[in-house]
Amino acid sequence: MTKKPLLLIAIVMYAASAAAQNGELLEYQQEIGGGIGMSSYVGDASGSFLSNPGAMLTAIWRRNFNPRMGIKTNLALGHIGGTTEERYFPQDPLSQTAAGGIAAETFSFSRNVVDAGVQFELNFLGYGLGAAYKGLHRWTPYLLAGLGITIGFGDGASAAGALNIPMGFGLRYKLKPRVNVGVEWTMRFTSSDRLDDCEAATKLNSPYGIESGAFKNRDSYSFLMLSLTYDISPKYRKCNN
Repeated sequence: MTKKPLLLIAIVMYAASAAAQNGELLEYQQEIGGGIGMSSYVGDASGSFLSNPGAMLTAIWRRNFNPRMGIKTNLALGHIGGTTEERYFPQDPLSQTAAGGIAAETFSFSRNVVDAGVQFELNFLGYGLGAAYKGLHRWTPYLLAGLGITIGFGDGASAAGALNIPMGFGLRYKLKPRVNVGVEWTMRFTSSDRLDDCEAATKLNSPYGIESGAFKNRDSYSFLMLSLTYDISPKYRKCNN
């Protein structure tokens, strides 16, 4: 009875030894993790880039093609808000009468956004741990751009869906061989002017009477995020010795 466990252990050790002889562990192909941070709305009801900040959180999956390139997918939830206080909007910008010069009512909105997308990442340096001759660095700045979808909801208004184009930059650091931390800022340019809808009678839809098109005069928001990911899916290379 006692020989069976010993035999099983011997088989496992032999298989592991054979795998080690046939391949060398160089890097991991994928990462999973998440991030937390701040979201900020940029639109007709925002006074500055970081006015009315809200919280955000996201799940992350990254596929690394090589030490300099990869793609990242995300599913995020963020909060955005704004106010028209201290901002002038005409009551009827297309009336061509005195009513066009009367200030519209002041209101605020508070909504949530769901953000799902994919981004291509380009590292400035070869990212990873290893021998010096491989040209790998424990940290690297990077640029990113991609495509995604946004759904805004809440505050008594109907949901609004849109495409978004994320663009930004970040910094990654390999804390341990399989643990990565990073900080990232992205701007999400959307195709919708209804992310700031609310229950109030006044809507921020072309408040100056300027026609919108594609991504022109649309709502946007930014994410400032701190992330933590874990390497999975090891990549092996055959040994030439």
